[in-house]
Amino acid sequence: MSDTVPIKHPIGLTSGDFAEADEPLRLFSAWMEEATSREPADPNAMALATVDADGMPDVRMVLLKGADERGFVFYSNTESPKGRELDENPKAALVFHWKSLSRQMRVRGPVEPVSPAEADEYFASRAKLSQIGAWASKQSAPLEIRLAFEKAIALYTAKYALGPVPRPPNWSGYRVVPLAIEFWQDRPFRLHDRIEFRREKLGAAWSKTRLYP
Repeated sequence: MSDTVPIKHPIGLTSGDFAEADEPLRLFSAWMEEATSREPADPNAMALATVDADGMPDVRMVLLKGADERGFVFYSNTESPKGRELDENPKAALVFHWKSLSRQMRVRGPVEPVSPAEADEYFASRAKLSQIGAWASKQSAPLEIRLAFEKAIALYTAKYALGPVPRPPNWSGYRVVPLAIEFWQDRPFRLHDRIEFRREKLGAAWSKTRLYP
């Protein structure tokens, strides 16, 4: 895990405006802003769930690297299991769990690739060793010995010793377009607050439903 995501926080909503919120994205921004100041590590960490070709669910932690009205963005090696699964079935679910705030948020929706320009811009913002690592790592493939990976790192470090490191062709970003977002707030005795927002498609109006704990 690494840096938190820079997100623009719309004005006019605080993290306490839970029941009063009439759309989810401003509430998410307010919750993320508070998590960024209070969560001790990686407030932008989120569980990403996908499904493989056999219908078997798969889940792992990734880092949110952008969020706006279009959706929630993360980056990955596109030849990794998650990349292959999203290529075959471009739908996903996310879970944010801010334990220190006793809150979580769930997201479900289709997934689309970010533009090459977006991927280039984010890749250029990464630390150089992280850029080198993207070239050196065959993400999730079997690694017989650690030394093989270290040799690959040394090779690409020498290759890109001077000048900027280009983005690998098999490294890019994905955007989860939210069609359902649920906010969960802990309450004593497990009498939690839950509010779910749903919409038919991007740009459509959100409907809001309070759920039993």
